[in-house]
Amino acid sequence: MYRRTFVKAGLATSAILGLHFIAKSPEIKFFKLKYAPHIGMFKHSAGEDPIDQIKFMADQGFSAFEDNSLSAREVSLQDKIGNTLVDLKMEMGVFVGNWNVRRGDGLAKGDPEVRNAFLEEIKSSVQVAKRVNATWMTIVLGNRYHRLEPDYQTANIVETLKQASSILEPHGLVMVIEPLNHLHNHPDVFLSKVPHAHLICKAVNSPACKILFDMYHQQITEGNIIQNIDFAFEETEYFQIGDVPGRKEPTTGEMNYRNIFKHIHDKAYTGILGMEHGNYYPDKEGEARLIKAYREVDDF
Repeated sequence: MYRRTFVKAGLATSAILGLHFIAKSPEIKFFKLKYAPHIGMFKHSAGEDPIDQIKFMADQGFSAFEDNSLSAREVSLQDKIGNTLVDLKMEMGVFVGNWNVRRGDGLAKGDPEVRNAFLEEIKSSVQVAKRVNATWMTIVLGNRYHRLEPDYQTANIVETLKQASSILEPHGLVMVIEPLNHLHNHPDVFLSKVPHAHLICKAVNSPACKILFDMYHQQITEGNIIQNIDFAFEETEYFQIGDVPGRKEPTTGEMNYRNIFKHIHDKAYTGILGMEHGNYYPDKEGEARLIKAYREVDDF
């Protein structure tokens, strides 16, 4: 179901079977930018099966997909996701590369045991990436260590990421470090601002270490989204989306995503923009309204 080769006969059959679809034209209208939904975003329209959800995303014109929880899923499902994306000509976005070692102050503290555990998980994430043809993995740096000066903590992070980069570079993989807001969601987080992430990436000096610019977090932490995109663009390889307040789809909050997306498009960005947000409206109707919102902000 939910294949790009949908025809009217298929719709009629589905109606008989009692299946539900968001209406779409026979010709798929692709978005200008590569917005990437995640599992669960369209479960009321596509059902609970992750593969059916990915197929549904493709039928709505989305050309990418992301899954923070990929590393925690069964290998058999990872393989299915990878094969499905190839069949649908969709790109894989981020997954969390340090799923287990991503909390606490170990990386900032410079604890050798935590660093080694982190590096082992990076090695495991290489295999996860290969199963789904991924390029990027999100790296969460964890919390501040309050008994050490911030600059020493930054130096510990840089050294850890240099070692991780040496693991990823031969495979052409990229870890994207994500600043998280410390004012609402992550009060003790080490990395909260894009300029700090920019400094770290410059210090690591590797094509395997770049910035994940989550516009929801940065609107809360520092705002000035378009100018900060310009300042950090050289070190930015991935964007994520979420309106403020609420962390829902564009048009539901204060951010002018049509202007932001046009700016990103005009910079000739060809990467992925992850839809790391919830649905503002519930159920199947809410999923249809979410797609409509993306059509509106993609119209520039």
